[in-house]
Amino acid sequence: MSTKAEALLGHEFTRKHLLAEALTHRSAVGQGGMASNERLEFIGDRVLGLLMAEWLIERYPNEREGGLGPRLAHLVSRPSLASIAEAIGLADLLAVSPGESRRGVRNRSTVLADALEALIGALYSDGGLEPARHFIRRAFAARIDAQDAAPPKDPKTALQEFALARGPVLPVYDMIGRSGPAHAPKFHIRVTIGTSFADGEGGTKREAEQIAARILLDRLTS
Repeated sequence: MSTKAEALLGHEFTRKHLLAEALTHRSAVGQGGMASNERLEFIGDRVLGLLMAEWLIERYPNEREGGLGPRLAHLVSRPSLASIAEAIGLADLLAVSPGESRRGVRNRSTVLADALEALIGALYSDGGLEPARHFIRRAFAARIDAQDAAPPKDPKTALQEFALARGPVLPVYDMIGRSGPAHAPKFHIRVTIGTSFADGEGGTKREAEQIAARILLDRLTS
């Protein structure tokens, strides 16, 4: 499993435990003495933001912060990260408890996005910025190419404009559930336009709304 992950990342780890930790969901903590990937996710989130900001500055040398900010937010959003994680087959590499695996946790967008950030954190922790930069620029190349025309809009704004262009019905957001402990809640939001709807899950209501909006917009425009 580690060999496959290393090939995927383009980096041979000196400290193999970092890679194993990055691929360990919290439900599998304790199996073989391994910690969860949450600490590496914390590092990876910051490393991703830094290296993506660096890349955007290079790519758009004449663009102001007002344009760079939406580009960055879109590229590092949960839907974007989950989509990349799904595309590279990350779900199959995750260590998840049998019960959570049966419930499909390894395919949840939040789990995939968190695991991708943890992998970036592991790359940085093991080899520094260069291997993390190399992986990010390879994995995100198609998404940053797609931004060349104009800075993207956030999903909620884009979905509202899509709806307004087709009639008077606006998106409606409802919280359909909340789970997790108080220090790490998960909000479950449903967005509806007429008879079409999509669900999103995130650590804040806003994040869950944005994820739901992106899913519904992709569904309506595909």
